[in-house]
Amino acid sequence: MLWIKNGRLIDPKSQTDQICDICIERERIAGITPAGTADLKRHEGDEVIDASGLIVAPGLVDVHVHFRDPGFTYKEDMETGAAAAAAGGYTTVICMANTKPVVDNEETLKYLRDKAANLPVHVLNTAAITKGFGGKELTDMEKLKKLGAVGFTDDGVPIADTAVVLEAMKLAKALDVPLSFHEEDPALIGSFGINQGEVSKAVGVEGAPAVAEDVLVARDCALALTSGAIVNIQHISSKTSVEIVRLMKTLGGHIYAEATPQHFSLTEKAVLDKGTLAKVNPPIRGEADRMAIIQGLKDGTIDCIATDHAPHSSEEKAKDIKSAPSGMIGLETALALGITNLVVPEHLSLSRFLEKLTVNPAGLYHLDAGYIAVGGKADILIFDKDECWTVETFKSKSSNSPFIGEKLQGKVKYTICDGKVVYRD
Repeated sequence: MLWIKNGRLIDPKSQTDQICDICIERERIAGITPAGTADLKRHEGDEVIDASGLIVAPGLVDVHVHFRDPGFTYKEDMETGAAAAAAGGYTTVICMANTKPVVDNEETLKYLRDKAANLPVHVLNTAAITKGFGGKELTDMEKLKKLGAVGFTDDGVPIADTAVVLEAMKLAKALDVPLSFHEEDPALIGSFGINQGEVSKAVGVEGAPAVAEDVLVARDCALALTSGAIVNIQHISSKTSVEIVRLMKTLGGHIYAEATPQHFSLTEKAVLDKGTLAKVNPPIRGEADRMAIIQGLKDGTIDCIATDHAPHSSEEKAKDIKSAPSGMIGLETALALGITNLVVPEHLSLSRFLEKLTVNPAGLYHLDAGYIAVGGKADILIFDKDECWTVETFKSKSSNSPFIGEKLQGKVKYTICDGKVVYRD
């Protein structure tokens, strides 16, 4: 057995906040007992983690990562991605379908599901909404769901045809699976990755305006209302889009929204300091947008914090601002960025912050995850909310992060998945 003793258990689902001992037997939580029980009941050979002064929380759940397998494993692979997840406190992650080949067929999905079986954390997969991300013909969603796809997305490629989107939503409603949408209309974008405005002018690109996001968010939220489908608005970046989601939720839409740490931590000025490391789709925008995202997290408009972990090689990111790919890694810094930029400034309580990383994302995908309870999975994060550290190295194969060199607060000490310690600081 494994004992975690004297930790402060914070479980947003049950609204628990107490000092206690936790007993883990095999893959499940066998008991949650008063502090001191571990010393009385443990047996010879039991492992004990002393969590005095530390937070014990559900293992984190990320609904938006890219592990680049198959096709781009020079950037990341399933093993290095899983190691990065464990180092960041994540016990469940959901990979996007924009691989090569795209996850739109039985063979590719089976390949990924077979590889996931041997990883230290739970790595799940989405499949594509449309074949080849072409935006025209729907995949066999029913078949792909039976083979293990937990949801569907053409992430990275917005679907232009409204009729196709509505057809997909109707099918997803019948299958009770979520659809996740990357909301950027390319017809309105001069260049991707940099917010259109003074900063884009300063670095010599046309940029991507917020309206390119807003129009598709409005469309897909309206379609969610009429179809009844569960819809996830990915990596929201615009204050107007936050308002649209807020309104559509009040009208009864089954709409989720996710925000990334980069969008609540940075403004577009980061591009001037960090260059291509701060180039991301959708772009990091202005301070008003950042504060609107924080308000959306506070009032529940935005349900989830997702990393959009997007590894690229150093050679790719070394290209000029026009040519370098968009995206940044995020699994190993997300917890600390949230504590530093949301909890410490008192925008969110620690429990409310953890809710966005555990029970809410688990709920989007109907997962048995994101909570701590007797009989439940032993997927647990133990962290020091007060420890400060400097971002330097990564378990990820890539290091494309604008936060390198930054001092953050909140340090992962242990990650436990299926009752096994898969990361320790």
